Amino acid sequence: MTPAALSMDSVVVGRSARMRAVFEFLRVIGNSESTVLITGESGTGKEVTATLIHQSSRRKHHPFVAVSCALFSETLIESELFGHERGAFTGAIKDRPGRFELADGGTIFLDDIDDVPLSMQVKLLRVLQNRTIERLGGTRTVPVNVRIIAGSKRDLKQMVVDGRFREDLYYRLNVLPVALPPLRERREDIPVLMAHFLQRYFRRTGEDEPQISDAVKQAFMRYGWPGNVRELENACERIAQTCTCGTVRVGCLSASILFRAGSQPADPALPAPSQPQQAAPIALDDRLRELESNLIAWALKVSNGNKSRAAELLQIKRSTLGDRIARCGLDRSHQVGETSRPETMTPASLPDGDTGLRRGSVADC
Repeated sequence: MTPAALSMDSVVVGRSARMRAVFEFLRVIGNSESTVLITGESGTGKEVTATLIHQSSRRKHHPFVAVSCALFSETLIESELFGHERGAFTGAIKDRPGRFELADGGTIFLDDIDDVPLSMQVKLLRVLQNRTIERLGGTRTVPVNVRIIAGSKRDLKQMVVDGRFREDLYYRLNVLPVALPPLRERREDIPVLMAHFLQRYFRRTGEDEPQISDAVKQAFMRYGWPGNVRELENACERIAQTCTCGTVRVGCLSASILFRAGSQPADPALPAPSQPQQAAPIALDDRLRELESNLIAWALKVSNGNKSRAAELLQIKRSTLGDRIARCGLDRSHQVGETSRPETMTPASLPDGDTGLRRGSVADC
């Protein structure tokens, strides 16, 4: 596993110091049989990290079973994990093995371990201690040869203090801790992740990967990414589905990223220029005129040149639209039925948020 390691279809990508430390620790613990606790916010890649651990272990030729403990109610989770015997409850018409038995010889990943109810935590503790399970409705003890990896999006130690998680179970799980940093704390990995995902999605469509404008890179770097790598991956997939430009520009971004990124303060982790007065100037009026022109061009394209409809889309008066078309010089280049494309802006960038439109459904970006 290299410092810029990739998983199979991966979201575990990074060259930052924090991710290099994570990759090195995963390399060290790969062949261990000890329990691993992976912590991190939602979307940081806990399941993919668990998969990497399994693939680098001597168990890699045996099953890897991942289960989210948050998916099941308190009455169902025992049956899902340990299985049940025929007649254990209404509808149990035959014996059914649980996830632990299905993972025998391999690895089981218990994601969202923080959502396991207290009544179930004591039963998990027995599995960790004895490596045996009992099916629901059964009396026979079944040995299981599994490596256990748990994932948590919450601070389990604080949950212990709050009385919501068993202290003995916490210490049983926290043998080999792996903490995945949120994306906002490793911003230097954002360009690497962005390039990786865009390359993947454009290759799926059989198209060449476009260039990425500096403005887009800056917007991605400034955005907070509350959904972490999962959100960034989704943003890249959206670009691949809606952008038909030769270069990914700000108009290809969704409104949620474009406008929230603009409202974020500069990241103190990013180096500031030593001589701010030498920075290249940005003509705000030109940028605003370009944005206005692209929005109007999009509206004209969608409305097939119908200015009344275009004005409705932009939520302005038709007379105002006519003045702005003339000011932007669009009256000469955008006539009814014309097929020229606006250079940067798509419906994804309109202030009313994501439209979910797919490639080819409206004007090119």
